Amino acid sequence: MNYDWAPLLLSFKLAAVTTLILAVIGIPFAWWLSITRTRFKPALEALVSMPLVLPPSVLGFYLLLAFSPNNFFGKFIDDWFGVRLAFSFEGLVIASVIFSLPFMVHPVQSGFQSLPASLSEAAYTLGKSRFVTFLRVLLPNIKPSLLAGIVLAFAHTIGEFGVVLMIGGKLPNETLTASIAIYDEVESMHYATANFYAMILFAICFTILLVVYVFNKRILRAG
Repeated sequence: MNYDWAPLLLSFKLAAVTTLILAVIGIPFAWWLSITRTRFKPALEALVSMPLVLPPSVLGFYLLLAFSPNNFFGKFIDDWFGVRLAFSFEGLVIASVIFSLPFMVHPVQSGFQSLPASLSEAAYTLGKSRFVTFLRVLLPNIKPSLLAGIVLAFAHTIGEFGVVLMIGGKLPNETLTASIAIYDEVESMHYATANFYAMILFAICFTILLVVYVFNKRILRAG
């Protein structure tokens, strides 16, 4: 039987792009949350954590409204950048970044908070800037947390269903990810094809998580 690999490839592409963006914005944000004393910190942490408890359909609905060319944000992006976010891969990326944000921020923030304050203070005393301290002192000391955040964000994005369906629909080669394809194949009673997609996702996610646990265990032993 010939299977369509496009949904799987699209899922991995979405997960890779989303994880890269989350690493760029989520890691510095997690560091800032770990050191800030602003009174708005609880509200910011609550906003970051909302995707963990909010039904995906609710988040997807409001993002769909925001991405619509009939609303300000969607119209602004369309007019100025020529990108239509609703029912597009670009829209899936933005939605996935928002939906997977806590999976990157939480473990990394915990990693930063576990470091003693004396580590940063010693670097500042030696004349290191905040950026150099962050890059060369703090990040190397939270490798397990960084790996956990990256892997969890990647795996969570691969498994997205509700938000992806609300924002992207089922456009082949554009928004039809593996999770949506599994649902469609089950509805059509094509269980063999659904099992093909599901088994590949299961095997890859299990392998990634296994590597993370083994890697982190070796780091802890070495420490």
